[in-house]
Amino acid sequence: MVFTIHRYIFREVFKVFILTVVALTLILSLGSVLRPVEEYGVGPRQVMHLMIYFLPVTLTFILPMSALFATSLVYGRLAGDNELNACRASGISLLTLIYPGAILSIIVAIASLLLSFHVMPAFFKRAESALKSDAKQILFRNIERTGYYEPPGTGSRIYAERAVEESDSLFGVVIAEVEGSGIKRIVTARRARVHFTEHENFNEVHIKAYDTYQIGRVDEIGFSARSVLLSKQFPSLLGDDIKFKKIGEMKRISQEPIRFYPIEKNAQDVFAQLTTELLYQDIKGQMSSEAEGFYVLHSGDRLLELSAGQCYPDKSEGQTLELQGDVRVREFDLAIEGGSRQRRLLRRLHSDSAIVRLEGQSPMLTVTVELRNPSWQRVDGGEGLAQRVIVRGLLVPDTVLQHFREADMLSEVERSEVETELNGEVSGRLNRLMSRLDKEIHDTIAEIKAEIHTRLVFGIGCIPMILIGIGLGIIKKGGHPLSAFGTSCVPAVVLVVCMLMGKNLTKNPAAGELPGITLIWAGFGILTVLVFLIYHKLLRVR
Repeated sequence: MVFTIHRYIFREVFKVFILTVVALTLILSLGSVLRPVEEYGVGPRQVMHLMIYFLPVTLTFILPMSALFATSLVYGRLAGDNELNACRASGISLLTLIYPGAILSIIVAIASLLLSFHVMPAFFKRAESALKSDAKQILFRNIERTGYYEPPGTGSRIYAERAVEESDSLFGVVIAEVEGSGIKRIVTARRARVHFTEHENFNEVHIKAYDTYQIGRVDEIGFSARSVLLSKQFPSLLGDDIKFKKIGEMKRISQEPIRFYPIEKNAQDVFAQLTTELLYQDIKGQMSSEAEGFYVLHSGDRLLELSAGQCYPDKSEGQTLELQGDVRVREFDLAIEGGSRQRRLLRRLHSDSAIVRLEGQSPMLTVTVELRNPSWQRVDGGEGLAQRVIVRGLLVPDTVLQHFREADMLSEVERSEVETELNGEVSGRLNRLMSRLDKEIHDTIAEIKAEIHTRLVFGIGCIPMILIGIGLGIIKKGGHPLSAFGTSCVPAVVLVVCMLMGKNLTKNPAAGELPGITLIWAGFGILTVLVFLIYHKLLRVR
């Protein structure tokens, strides 16, 4: 007889539970794709895929609330119709009658843990892959709809009068690059072709612009070029967030945080700035120590000798050195003759100012030399003036790279080692970058610990939360059927508030991790105490 009663109660609870899950899933799934639709302009096919990929995220929150609603409603109805009293009069204890609801709470807890630790991160990666593979469509759809597109995390905005996706072409193009609160560069072009390259942690967009005119900062003179290749790297479209990582991934990030892409990106910025300051010291030292004061830069087929009256870092722009005074450059062609590499003078350049800039991403940094309004003279006697001359793709000298190993930089950036290599002359910009990296590493590790405990508490907390709903449903049998559910939501809110407050406290360096983790589990403790109090009261009723 007991088994029949259990089956009857579980069937009633499960029926309401499934109907509630379906209804809430349909409502919330639409809300989960609003952000990608608004920000990235995804199409109908992509919306359907995203709804499926975001389903585990939605179910993580829906399952506990649906179970709470079902148990409080069904047990409240059973108590209101005196069915529970009839069972107790037959000798069946109250604790035995709540077994079906307790079983559902355990099932929901296990499902929540599996969803949060394994299923949800896997589906989120699929959603990210779907958006990355459709990045080109997103760009062209946004330009057709709004006239511009801003690749996330690039600080650039692409405007176009017309977009033709079939030929990957844009017409009437304006590309604005923003740095800080100002515009770094504006490039206008008659047309451009767009190409995307997918990487594991980011996407890269390459824009080949034709018939261009470039305008830099206010004090710079614009110049035209037949074609310009612009490459921009932008991170995960949906955010490379710890809360969407599997437990194994979080453990690997804790052991080696520098391999986590947001941290690795900050480390690359530190590496690039450190390389710039080492290059500055090398140029300054060599120009002052040698008689002619020429500094040598080369690539595979080109060699540059340059000298200047002064060399100093550009404080307004990172990874850039300013050359002032009598700037002289000799450009050579490196050719193989007679089995050995020979250099052949191509031209001499003279200017009042120039910049030396590091470009690209570490460890593949290259040096670019840009002369402003230079005069030039070729070996054949030809001479003239130019608005500017740019030489790209030069290699970082070995005299700079020998100061450190790239492996050391990507494993740990020690402030003391950096100060030693720079002879104590660490710029404020490099100090800020290193401080930002240290903070990013600390925040990430703290967030991982908080995320693991939060997922555990939210999953296990489903059991006492649902048991409270059952108890309140029985206690409030004479009231409105939804009153028990409404009252049961209060402990659920307490659980969520404690988790959120605990996560924020864990990330606070001043507070430490232990108080935050304790607060995360405090919500579970409060719910457990409420379970004992509620059932102690129910068992005392005769």
